[in-house]
Amino acid sequence: MQKREPLVKRYEKNPILTKNDVPYPVVTVHNAGVVKAGGRYWMIFRSHLFNGRSILGLAESSDGYLFTVRAEPFMTPACTGIFAEYEEYGIEDPRICKIDKDFFITYSAYSRHGVRVALAKTRDFKIVERIALITQADQRNVVLFPEKFEGRFVRLDRPHTELSPWSIWISYSPDLIHWGDSKVIVKPEAYHWDEMKIGPGATPFKTDKGWLQIYHGVFRTMDGAVYRLGAILHDQNDPSLILGVADEWILESEDPWEVTGYVHNVVFTCGTIPEEDGTVKIYWGGADKVMCVGTARVSDLVDLCLQKPRNPL
Repeated sequence: MQKREPLVKRYEKNPILTKNDVPYPVVTVHNAGVVKAGGRYWMIFRSHLFNGRSILGLAESSDGYLFTVRAEPFMTPACTGIFAEYEEYGIEDPRICKIDKDFFITYSAYSRHGVRVALAKTRDFKIVERIALITQADQRNVVLFPEKFEGRFVRLDRPHTELSPWSIWISYSPDLIHWGDSKVIVKPEAYHWDEMKIGPGATPFKTDKGWLQIYHGVFRTMDGAVYRLGAILHDQNDPSLILGVADEWILESEDPWEVTGYVHNVVFTCGTIPEEDGTVKIYWGGADKVMCVGTARVSDLVDLCLQKPRNPL
C-alpha cells in the first residue's frame, strides 16, 4: 500500500496568530472566520477573556499569512436589547459569508438559556449590525451558502440532541431571518473518525464538481475527544444532495500547539479561502488556543470525496 502524502500542507510559520499578537488582554485566539475581499484577507477570531467568556476580534492581512490585529475587539456581548439576554455568557466561533455587498457573520451566542446562533453583517469591517437570532437553543455551527437556490438562502447547521449523534442539517430561508424546510443530510459514521459528532466548518465554496465544505468530526478516546477535519461535496444546484463524504480525514492534530492547549487534540475550522491557482487556504484553531493555516489542492479534496466516499446517512 502506497503511503498517502498529506492533503493539507501546513504553513511553516504556524501558528499565525496567538494571544501575544492581540493588543488587548486575552487568553486564546482561535476558531476564526475568514473572507477575502478587495485583495485583503479579513479574519474574525474568537478569544477567551480572563473570566473564561469569549469575544470576537478582527485581524487583516495582504497575503493570508501575516495578520495584524485591530486595536479594539470587533464584537463583544451586547449590553442592551434582546441580544444582551442571549449573549451574556459570550459570543463564539464566527463564520463569514459574502452575499452581494454585505459580509454576513453567523456566531454562537451563549446565555443561561443555552446556545443560539445569531446573524450580523458589515460592509467595511468597521461598523457591524446585529440582525437577528436565527435559531432556537440548542444549536451551533451555522454556515451560509454565498448564493441563493431557487430564490432562497441556504444554510448548514448542527442541532444538539441526545437521541442521535450530532449531525449536519440543511435549512432554507426567504430573508436570512426565518428558516424552515430543515432536514438532516449527513450523520456520523459508527466506529469511524467522526462517529461522536460532526458539524459544518467553513463557508462552502463552489468548484467545477460541486460545493466543497470542510467540516469537523469528533472521535471519543480514552483520553477525551479528538477533533479532525474532513470534506463533503454538495451538488452544485441542490446542496441538500450529497455527492460524496470523504471516508478519510484531511487534517488531524500533529503540531505541539494543536495537541496541547486550552482543549487538547483539536483542529477546528471556521474559514477557508479558495485561491485562483486551484488551491484553498484552510484556517483552523489549534487546541482552542492559536490560529493556524495550511493549503490544499482543491482537486485533491474533491477527488477524495468522489473516489473514497462513505454513506452520508
